[in-house]
Amino acid sequence: MIEDYALHEGLSKIRIVLIETSHPGNIGGVARAMKNMGLSNLVLVNPKEFPSIVASQRASSAGDVLDGARVVATLDEAVAGAKVVIGASARLRKVAWPQLNVRETAELALTTVDDGEVALVFGREDSGLSNAEMDKCHYLAHIPTNPVYSSLNLSAAVQVFAYECLMATEIQSVHSKGYTSDLATADQLEGFYEHLFQALQDIKFLDPAKNARFMRRMRRLFNRTRLDVKEVDILRGILTAAQKQANRDQ
Repeated sequence: MIEDYALHEGLSKIRIVLIETSHPGNIGGVARAMKNMGLSNLVLVNPKEFPSIVASQRASSAGDVLDGARVVATLDEAVAGAKVVIGASARLRKVAWPQLNVRETAELALTTVDDGEVALVFGREDSGLSNAEMDKCHYLAHIPTNPVYSSLNLSAAVQVFAYECLMATEIQSVHSKGYTSDLATADQLEGFYEHLFQALQDIKFLDPAKNARFMRRMRRLFNRTRLDVKEVDILRGILTAAQKQANRDQ
């Protein structure tokens, strides 16, 4: 049964992203956890040390996952092309973000892979993801733990998510896709948000000095809808028309 799961092609489209990992042993542990559950797509954002003998030793027989890992400089590069970006976070925020538990995360991932890749983003061992990095995520995902001792090693956290993704392959075949257009990618959405931010200034709606919380709410609103490519094009067309009218009125 496990061998059948490992062959599921959707698992190869689940991208594990690690941001600024400080200890190479954790990278090796993550690679091992991924291969245990049939995942292989690993992206490292500015790791402190990689390649590393320590990482290879910890990876054990998952050296092929390390060999195939991509190293990039920014989160934008790491999630480029992904249809859905999910950030693993233990922190609550003032502006509530769409929240998923681990099982819901896996189900969403496996029902999205027909459209393209899904990025699961894990932050630094000591401080997790920054607010700016969370802004680039469409959802937050949280692993419920013992409130008395909630600390999880990075590779253990990845293992939990990877296991649920493996189990979700069982129900993926009964999912109805339901989309007539491809979902917008993370970079297409970032382009839309930048356009929205500029257009709202151009029409004198938004004070740039007070944008942070407002734009997070806008991201939350549009991320929840899972915009497709055509919808992004329509929205950007509306923004462009509004900007042109604002220029004529000046």
